[in-house]
Amino acid sequence: MPNKLEYNIAVADMAPGDNIEGFYILKDASIRTTSNGKAFLAGALSDSTGVIDLKVWDYTGPLGTDKNDIGKVIKVRGEVGEFKGSRQFSAALIRLADANDQYNISELVPTAPISASETFAKVKEMINSVQDEDYRKIALDFLSRHTDSFRNLPAAKSFHHAFLHGLLMHTSNMMKLADFLAGLYSEVINRDLLITGAFLHDMAKDREFVTSPLGLVTDYSAKGQLLGHLVMGAQEVAAAAERLGVPEEKSILLQHLILSHHGEPEHGAAVVPCIAEAELLAYIDGIDSRMEIYAEQMAEMEPGDISQRIPALEKRIYKHE
Repeated sequence: MPNKLEYNIAVADMAPGDNIEGFYILKDASIRTTSNGKAFLAGALSDSTGVIDLKVWDYTGPLGTDKNDIGKVIKVRGEVGEFKGSRQFSAALIRLADANDQYNISELVPTAPISASETFAKVKEMINSVQDEDYRKIALDFLSRHTDSFRNLPAAKSFHHAFLHGLLMHTSNMMKLADFLAGLYSEVINRDLLITGAFLHDMAKDREFVTSPLGLVTDYSAKGQLLGHLVMGAQEVAAAAERLGVPEEKSILLQHLILSHHGEPEHGAAVVPCIAEAELLAYIDGIDSRMEIYAEQMAEMEPGDISQRIPALEKRIYKHE
C-alpha cells in the first residue's frame, strides 16, 4: 500500500517512498525515448531547498516540448524513488500552475544565503577602495549600468550559485579572496587590477543567460552561445575604457583578466593567463565555484556518504564527520 499522500514537501526533505502532491519549479524538462520506443519526460524539480530528478513515464507532452516552460511553477503528484543512489521523483500527474492555484513563491525560488543589501554595499565599498582612478571609474561605471542584474542574477544555470543573488554572492566572495591574496603576494600583484578584475569577471552574464519570470536561469541566449560572457565582458570593458578616457594598457589588462579567468581553453578560457593577476584570478574563481559545489552537494549527504560522480568536479566526494 502506498504511503499517505503528503502536500508540498520540501525537496530537501523528500525520501524514497514518499507519496507527494505539490507545487515546484520545473528546472529542466525534455521528451526522450526509452529503448523500446516509448516517450517519457526527463527533467528536474526544484524549490528553495534543492533539486530532484524528475521522470514522467509514457509521456508525450505538452511539458518538455517548449523551452519556455522551464523555470515556471508546476503542480505534480507522484512518488519519490531511488535510482543509482540518487533520489528521483516519478510523477503520475503533472501540469503548469494556473491563476487559480495558491502557492508561496518564497518557498519555491532558491535564494543565496546572504543579505543582498549588505553584500552589495560591501562590494561597492571594496570598489571605492581601489586607489587607481582609471580602474575605479570602469568598475563604478559597470556597477551603475548593471545594478539590477548584478544584485539579482544567479551566477550559473546549474553548477554553482544557481540561485537568486548568486552572482552577487560569488563576486563578493571573489573580491574578498582577491583582497587577501593581493596583500599576501603584494610583490607581484597589483591589488587595484585584481580587485577590479574580480568584480568585472562575470558581469556580462546578464546577456549570456535567458531567465524565467521568477529570475532563474533557464537557457543561454544566442549571444551567450556564440560569444560567451568572457568575450562580451571584454568587449564592454574596451568600450567603457574608450568612453571614459582610460589608457589602452589598462583596458587591455582588464580585458585579459576577463578573457582568461577560466584558466585553460578546455575550461572555456579564451586565452591562458599571461600576467600574475590573471593567474590568481583564475584560481580564485575556481576556489569559490568549487567550494560552493561542495557545499551544495554535502547539504544533501549524511556523514560517511560518498556521492555519485559530480561532473563539475569530475569526481566523487566524501562527507566526513
